[in-house]
Amino acid sequence: MAGGLSVVLPAYNESANIRGSVEAVLGWMAERGNWGEVIVVDDGSHDDTAVVVRAIAGTDSRVRLVQHTRNLGYGAALRSGFAAARGEYIFFTDADLQFRIEDMARLSPFTSDYDVVVGYREQRADPLGRRINARAWNELVNSLFSVGVRDVDCAFKLFHRRVLERVGVSSTGAFLNSELLVRARSAGFRIKEVPVPHYPRQAGRATGARVAVIGRAFWELLSLHEDLRPGRGRISLAVPAS
Repeated sequence: MAGGLSVVLPAYNESANIRGSVEAVLGWMAERGNWGEVIVVDDGSHDDTAVVVRAIAGTDSRVRLVQHTRNLGYGAALRSGFAAARGEYIFFTDADLQFRIEDMARLSPFTSDYDVVVGYREQRADPLGRRINARAWNELVNSLFSVGVRDVDCAFKLFHRRVLERVGVSSTGAFLNSELLVRARSAGFRIKEVPVPHYPRQAGRATGARVAVIGRAFWELLSLHEDLRPGRGRISLAVPAS
């Protein structure tokens, strides 16, 4: 990709997965000979996530660590990563290895014709309860905002830099995934959705189903619905102090 690629990996207590996740991206970049960078945002982890990333960054200048001193939320981690990114294209995925960087090959062919290219999970490798909740959430987001994406929370998204510079976001929790798409669509950017594989989590624990996380997502959904009323302003990428 001309202009370079920034890969943003938000991480919270992912010490069991983070080395494999970062090294997979570095290997993928090396095979293509492309300029690129990996930005890991440690969102106040209590384990050795930051220690592992710092060690990798000490031997490979393509890796940078952004660290929150306390847990600010998934959206805040992504916003910190976006603010630090230097590439013309910005891609993010989770650090839990449920997606594989080589599947970026399914997204990159569409970057010439679309401003945002996102994955949807062909067969979601999550427990039944999470799949049911996800379907209900997708229906709610699409009914309120008509974003036209079947898997709004799929953590496999590629943006041209101009999209993130223009739309701005405000969410600090899991709703950021949806907010990015809603604001991009509202601003007239072209969005393409393509199928990608999804793999079972092999280590660590998912935190997306916690009551506090879900509650914050609903609150931010209602806030965005209010914010998109005519006359409301653009919101910065800046995140709360860590």
